[in-house]
Order: sequence, then structure tokens, then C-alpha cells
Amino acid sequence: MTITRRGALRLGGFAATALAIPNLARAQSPLPDKPIRLLVPNAAGGVADLTSRTVGAALSERIGRAVVIENRPGAGGIVAGQALLSAPADGSTFMVATNANAISKSLFRSLPFDPIKDFAPVGLMGTFAIAILVAPSSPLRTAQDLIAALKKDVRNTNIGTISVGSTQNLAAELFKTSAGLDTTTVPFSGTPALLTSLLRNDVTAAFEIVAPLMGQIKDGSLRAIAVTSSTRAANLPDVPTLQEAGVKDFDVTSWNAIVAHAKAPQPVIEFLNRELNAVLADPGVRSKLLEAGVEAKGDSPAQLGALMTSEAEKWRAVIERAGIEKQ
Repeated sequence: MTITRRGALRLGGFAATALAIPNLARAQSPLPDKPIRLLVPNAAGGVADLTSRTVGAALSERIGRAVVIENRPGAGGIVAGQALLSAPADGSTFMVATNANAISKSLFRSLPFDPIKDFAPVGLMGTFAIAILVAPSSPLRTAQDLIAALKKDVRNTNIGTISVGSTQNLAAELFKTSAGLDTTTVPFSGTPALLTSLLRNDVTAAFEIVAPLMGQIKDGSLRAIAVTSSTRAANLPDVPTLQEAGVKDFDVTSWNAIVAHAKAPQPVIEFLNRELNAVLADPGVRSKLLEAGVEAKGDSPAQLGALMTSEAEKWRAVIERAGIEKQ
């Protein structure tokens, strides 16, 4: 194709305009002219950390500000929450919110903040599945098999999870209620201890997050017989949901989102939500997140606020019904 001098000048003008758009957006940004801090309430290497670093890197390119990830693990998100609320409410500091924030309101006797009222929702980053796992030597092949076994032999069957009050633990408690089970839930200090017990057949099945266990599921070291979300997980498309197994309306999905100080400027929240959704629509970002076991999902601040409120109410009812003592 031959490009005339006039065409070349026109193309050059288009290119200059395209290059100017990001700079113009940065100039019009309501963000403070300094690095953005994103507080992560979990240790480095976990799902929330990997999600935050992937999204943060892409977001930094779009907004023209460095996004600095700060891991602030401890006390079910309380440490990170206090750090956010003690920072200037100028829209330069944000926090990753997780299921733990929704759970904490009913799990702890007292909190130094209200996990719903004291934070302003910015937007969802992604969701990730919880699977019901059995040992490869287990005769159980489906969720229906598990339910039948738990009903038939209450004394010699059980469900393993990590610590009491975790999303995995509460998902198991909700499963028991929804499926009409009277089995024992056995909590472990962490995933390694849980999996060791599962492989020894000390527990009948385990509820655990899929993302860090994908390698073991794929190589057959663990067998996933169901996922707890309402739809099949993108990284486990052949594994049915509990709803498909007949557990009506069962839907438990872990999630990561971004929140700000409740007093953060509204223009900052709206701007960051738009940029966040643009990042989550990028195929490269979506692919990286899926490799980490996370399905990229954006939403509006209002939608995230509704999710946080509904999740808090759902887990309040589960905690009360299970008789879990407040910490």
C-alpha cells in the first residue's frame, strides 16, 4: 500500500493524538500527585497479593502513578483496615477488601472500625472458587456421593477446613445446613495440615480455595468433586457446582476488591473505578489473573457496596446458626 505525504502527515497526527490521550487523562486525574498505596491484608504470595500486584501494575500504567503494594497481614484484615483509616483521606491510600471483611463484623466481639460504614467501595477485582476435595483413594466421585456418605455414617465421616471463621469453614457450615447434614466440621491450623489429614483419610472431604492447589488437582494428587460457586469455575470447567448436585441456591465465592477511606473524595473513587474496570477488561490482565486462579470481574462502587452488605448478612446468619463463638 502506498502512503502519500498527506496521508503520512494525517497518520502522524493520529499517532500524536493517541499518544497525547494518556497524558491528557493523567493531567485531568483527580488523584493526588504522589504514589498510590494499596494495602493488602494478607501475606505476600497469596491470592489477594497476586491479584493486587497484577492489577496494580496495569493500573499504574493507566493512571501515571506508581501503585505501591504494602502487605499488612493480621487479625482478619484489622491491621490493614487500621492502617487505611489512619492514613490521609486524600485518595492516595486504598485497601484490598476480601470475604474476611464481611465476616469480621459477626466474628469478632469488637472491632476498631465498622467494616461496612468506615470504608468506601471502589470496585471488585475478581472472584475465585472454593472446591470440595477428596483424596485420590476416596471412593467418592461426586457431591451426591459425599452427601450420601455423610448422612449414612455420621460417626465416621466429617468435613475438614482451615481455621474457624474462615470463608472455607463457613462455606462448610452453610453446606451442612443446606444439604441437611449433621456431620462434624474439623478445623485445622492451615492448608498443609488439612491436606495431610485428607490424604490420610482422617477427614472425608475438605473445603479449600482452588487457586493454590491447581497443580495438585491437575496431577491427580487431589480430586475436586464440586465447586461452591453458582457457576462452574473457569479453571475447573469439568467440575460441577453444588447447585448442579441438587443443593438448592448454594453460592459461595471468594472475592477481592478495592476500598478507600469513607471520607476519600468521590471524584477519586469514580475515577479509580473507571480505570480499574478498564484494566480488568484487558485480555492480558485477565489471562494473568486466571493463571493465578482468579476470574477478573469488575463492577461499580454501588454494586460492590451491595455485595459487602449482603455478604455480611449472609455470614452473620451462618455464624449464629453454627454457634461459632465470637473471637
